[in-house]
Amino acid sequence: MTDGRFSRRAYLGGAGAAIAGGLAGCLSGGLGIGSGNGGSLDELTVAYMPIYPDLQYFVMDGEGYFDRIDATIDGREFTDGPAIIQAYGGGEIDIAMFGIVPAMIVIDRGIPAMVTAANIVEPMGIMADEAFQELWAEHGADAFGIWEDERGEPFRFGTFPQGSVPDVLLRYWLGEIGVDPESDVEIIEINGANAVWQAIASAEIDGTSIMEPVPTIAEEEESSVTMFLPASEIMPGQPAAVTLMSDEVRDSSLAGQFLEQHVRATEFIAENPDRTAEHVESGIGMPAERARRALDSPLSNFVTDPRAIESGAEIFAEFAYENEQIDQQLSIDHIFHYDVYDAL
Repeated sequence: MTDGRFSRRAYLGGAGAAIAGGLAGCLSGGLGIGSGNGGSLDELTVAYMPIYPDLQYFVMDGEGYFDRIDATIDGREFTDGPAIIQAYGGGEIDIAMFGIVPAMIVIDRGIPAMVTAANIVEPMGIMADEAFQELWAEHGADAFGIWEDERGEPFRFGTFPQGSVPDVLLRYWLGEIGVDPESDVEIIEINGANAVWQAIASAEIDGTSIMEPVPTIAEEEESSVTMFLPASEIMPGQPAAVTLMSDEVRDSSLAGQFLEQHVRATEFIAENPDRTAEHVESGIGMPAERARRALDSPLSNFVTDPRAIESGAEIFAEFAYENEQIDQQLSIDHIFHYDVYDAL
């Protein structure tokens, strides 16, 4: 075992080259600056991903909230953050609802945009095999070494690729408890929540750092891998998906209109979970019955106020900088713009 500082630095030094190299291909085409609609604000191009933390988008779309905005909304679905970064750099996007780290990369590259809203706070959790949790209750962090001694192989985590929100949370937690993510455990990169669940179901991994609906699915299927620690106990204010807005939009009346509907969607999710589950089914493809149970999860903390994720964003900014995902150490003032939300 190592102390938390050494473990954390080991991660920061080792992961940076791979992440920077992967993103270089997405960014090598040049990063233009301009509105995603050619300078006109009659239409807003909104990028989103079919993921649980972007739920406000599907509510705004499904409930007709976009009709309250004085512009046509052109919603564009993307499968990953790097693709949105590339589109933002090409001047194709006005507003993006995606992960905090890709948003930081857009800002760091000099594209005039800032985060004006959070979508969710503390949505991740560490899941672990119940046998490991019993070891943890008796031995704490030494449980990892005992697990390896008893089974002849290290504890296997499976989560999204290095630099992703669940990966950063996992490695941050391991560093804080003095466990080296490079030598004391095995971390397997897996693309997509469905693939993470399949890895759990087939016993390919012993634990994960993940968001809903995986914890709900695991509970329904009576998996031995269950919720161990929610993000609220690891990193208060842990960020995930945010709403990034180009400067041209922020300087217009459309910014307030969009965030007003974002707030409405956040409130709708809290007040109308049954109807919200239907939007999850139509927008993300999760069965409504399962989506409804996931909405009762302690990880389902939908918000709009960007200040809700400030503390966690500072930690993520440091990780992104040390990983060479961004070239400068971004401060809260670099990342967030509060005026639009505060004016509501």
